[in-house]
Amino acid sequence: MDFDHITRPLTDDEAKAEAERIIARAYQPETPAVRHMPTSFRDDTPLPAYGDAPPVHQDDKRIVPAWAAGIAVASIGVGAGITGVGCGAWLVLQGLASVTLYGVLMVTLPFAGAAMVATAIGGVISKARNTVSRTVYEGPVVQNTQINNTSHQRGMFARTRNDVH
Repeated sequence: MDFDHITRPLTDDEAKAEAERIIARAYQPETPAVRHMPTSFRDDTPLPAYGDAPPVHQDDKRIVPAWAAGIAVASIGVGAGITGVGCGAWLVLQGLASVTLYGVLMVTLPFAGAAMVATAIGGVISKARNTVSRTVYEGPVVQNTQINNTSHQRGMFARTRNDVH
């Protein structure tokens, strides 16, 4: 073994070379260098004349049956409808929970609308029933009016029947 460099002092050239080596090693990065790998590869070797064929891309052409598409569309519709019903019920219950004038109006509004529609339909039916008729009398007219009034009272309830002839 050579121990000369330990026992004897370095020359100026040797000291300069050793200092450059130590400084270069101190500033050298700790991580190893990155190996560059190819990202694609093309095999240009000719295909064999016989044997296994290479894989061929096959398009996916599955068709969904009509009944399955119908069930899917119906389930989406039912889900949306139930969501709407739930939101409507939530709004109604929110209106019922707050006992204010608006809450009372919210509860009675559907009944008032139904009563208005029923009144309009009744008016149309009564107008259609009443036919316009003109009766012309050419002689003396005698009108006999006879009123029979029968009344039954039992307890809290009373019933009155009027017969007009």
